[in-house]
Amino acid sequence: MSLLVVGSLAFDTIETPSGRREEELGGSAVYFSLAASVFGPVRLVGPVGEDFPLALVEGWRARGIDAAGLEVVRGGRTFRWSGRYAGDMNAAETLRTELNVLGTFRPKVPAAFRDSAFVFLANTHPATQASVLSQVDRPRFVLADTMNLWIETERPALLDLLRRVDGLLLNDGEARMLAGERNLIAAGRAILRLGPKWVIVKKGEHGSFLFSADHFYALPAYPAERVVDPTGAGDTFAGGLMGSLARDGAADLGSLKRGMLHGTVTASFTVERFGTGGIAAVDAAAADGRHREFLRFVSP
Repeated sequence: MSLLVVGSLAFDTIETPSGRREEELGGSAVYFSLAASVFGPVRLVGPVGEDFPLALVEGWRARGIDAAGLEVVRGGRTFRWSGRYAGDMNAAETLRTELNVLGTFRPKVPAAFRDSAFVFLANTHPATQASVLSQVDRPRFVLADTMNLWIETERPALLDLLRRVDGLLLNDGEARMLAGERNLIAAGRAILRLGPKWVIVKKGEHGSFLFSADHFYALPAYPAERVVDPTGAGDTFAGGLMGSLARDGAADLGSLKRGMLHGTVTASFTVERFGTGGIAAVDAAAADGRHREFLRFVSP
């Protein structure tokens, strides 16, 4: 079934113990789309400036990524982010953020995309995410991402959004902040009471958790031997998850569990190289092989 992502495209400058890279292709919509396209076609909506190399779109088209929703802002400059990872690399220190065209982004979902059955609202202002919902026709499953900034500064808008989506994706610190609970299990249950039917909590190298009204599921991370760059791992997790759901055409408990397995696998490829280099090199055969390997790891 059809899958839509609305989010950022960016150029990142990244420092990790493995080195430094400047102007790496990034952004939530890019990482998500590259991961989801392993499982099927993806529709992308997001803004770029005139500095963005549109030749990249040809390569995406070959992977099944439809970038008809790409908005090129005349005279604009593409979003930039700079960050540094140290220690266990579970969190980045943001050194610089230049919103540029992302700061004035007002999503315009093309008419051909409005029948999308599965929708991922990547991390942007909750009002921006909500505007997408008014442009799509009866999606089967909507998953939203968020961050601590919106929890702190845009809570009313975020709470309004949570009553309109099927699932929420966030990390453990954000879950505790949103719920006002120190215990993660209590936090997951508290967020369910805010509206979404499903809550998925990312814990980096410690895996992920799924909460619903009557079920709790925990999944470890893929045992990566070497982590080069964690940037985009959460978005590729979401891409693998939603790509799997769209391929299956379902969003029940079993499908979500399988989707989390696939999301964990796609994220494991991302962290092995700087930027999008890891996930961009993955095809269905490579993902399937690692998925079988991961199943052996988690099975009794």
